[in-house]
Amino acid sequence: MENQKVFRSRISVFLLVFLLAVFISCTIPLINQMIISGLYIMGGMFVFVVFIFSGMRYIVSGDKLYVRLWTIPMKNVDILKITSVERSYNTLASTAASLKRLRLSLGNGAKFPFMLISPVRELEFIETLKRINPNINVHIPVKKGSWRVMDLDI
Repeated sequence: MENQKVFRSRISVFLLVFLLAVFISCTIPLINQMIISGLYIMGGMFVFVVFIFSGMRYIVSGDKLYVRLWTIPMKNVDILKITSVERSYNTLASTAASLKRLRLSLGNGAKFPFMLISPVRELEFIETLKRINPNINVHIPVKKGSWRVMDLDI
């Protein structure tokens, strides 16, 4: 793939704290009963989830958008079929390690009507898509306020 841009996925602090809380609440009974193998399994699952979160990448190459998990191809989308980009906080399972997501609406004839992703450099990502397909409608509200410190993620 020549002339490609790689964007890593945003990792949500909220999701990691939530997973850690679930991990801790599940391990307390195991600690009380001294079930060490259960602790290893829970710890391994938590490390696996963090490993997955840290490996999501969005690659723009030519007129295609490739979603990869480390080296494993997950999805690919023709950028010319993207009709709009919107902000989404949808909790559906997706190739996004964050709840602050972009909803890419795909045109008619696509297998799925939309795709949820969460690139770290959103504006650069959207500009890259718009260079390839200038017909993409972008609906991303700019929210400013004293409570938004460094555009923290949820």
